[in-house]
Amino acid sequence: QVQLVESGGGLVQAGGSLSLSCAASGLTFNIYNMGWFRQTPGKEREFVAYILWVGSNTDYADSVKGRFTISRDNAKKTVYLQMHSLKPEDTAVYYCAASRYGNSRYASSYDYWGQGTQVTVSS
Repeated sequence: QVQLVESGGGLVQAGGSLSLSCAASGLTFNIYNMGWFRQTPGKEREFVAYILWVGSNTDYADSVKGRFTISRDNAKKTVYLQMHSLKPEDTAVYYCAASRYGNSRYASSYDYWGQGTQVTVSS
């Protein structure tokens, strides 16, 4: 049974930082592309960042580029999202996801999802 478990969300003031983690189990982690998405009520899930299975190729949404960093530790089967200079518009539920194939900017490409962790940025 595949499980992705996010942690690290919380409440932070604008300009602050948070670090999210996503621990994977039940899959061969080092052959999966991993992504972070976020969602606010009434809106579609939005791409944030992904990292390819090879580990060195990453991509970011324009809205977070330069502020967020995605990384992975294949030995720990964990993907991370470091978030700096947070803005109130970054407030959302953040989800990690695993994709074996496909274009990793699109939620439909992902095979497995975590349950999400809430990030709230106060102004």
